[in-house]
Amino acid sequence: MSNRDRVISQSAVHDQWQELLSDALEAVDADYLSQLVDSDTWLPGIDSLFSAFRRDRLGVRYILLGESPYPRTASANGIAFYDAAVKELWSAQGLSKSVNRATSMRNIIKTALLSEGHLQTDDKGKVSQQNIAAIDKAPLVQTMDELFTNLQKAGFLMLNATPVLHPQRKPAQEAKYWRGFLERLLYRLGSTTTQPLTLVLWGKIAKTLESINIGDKYRLLVSEHPYNISFINNPTMQSLFRDIQILSKNS
Repeated sequence: MSNRDRVISQSAVHDQWQELLSDALEAVDADYLSQLVDSDTWLPGIDSLFSAFRRDRLGVRYILLGESPYPRTASANGIAFYDAAVKELWSAQGLSKSVNRATSMRNIIKTALLSEGHLQTDDKGKVSQQNIAAIDKAPLVQTMDELFTNLQKAGFLMLNATPVLHPQRKPAQEAKYWRGFLERLLYRLGSTTTQPLTLVLWGKIAKTLESINIGDKYRLLVSEHPYNISFINNPTMQSLFRDIQILSKNS
């Protein structure tokens, strides 16, 4: 079994993605890929490298690109922004402790709360724990799993500009190994789709992909990384979150 086939097989990739991923992986340096297969020092690991592709391909409407996997084994699972260590979203105080500590996810949820009309900013222009605590959570998703199920239903494929977090290289360096892969993947996906696609780029590393050749089938949405508090009031992101309604149990 080739390294390309092994990566796809061990990540349990959905059948609809396998041919496309195999083709895109031809753009990845063979020696580099071999090093990944033979090593267990990087995250999220060979078994989860492409777990974002366990969803079907036909339902994809948005391709979201973040930066890199979480730097914790318990959190990194191969799906961008999905912190596997976080379970419950809410607490009596507002957001749960685990969400409140996860800066990017905290800001993503606050953006969704504002955009979907569940609350408004306080007199200081902020979304406080007190305001979140006052919301009726019964109609909302309760767990991280439910939130990402809604994202999948909305048509999201959640990737990172570099799917590998390596202990000896910074994410910006690691991303260079995957640039050709992403260009090939996005171009092929755009050229074979029958519906419009939206490419969502979050953060500086993802933003470098604005210049690649992805064809003419994509709408492009670009913003700062959700780690930045300014993300919460980004009008482009608020419009996106208003459209997708990811917090509702009935979305």
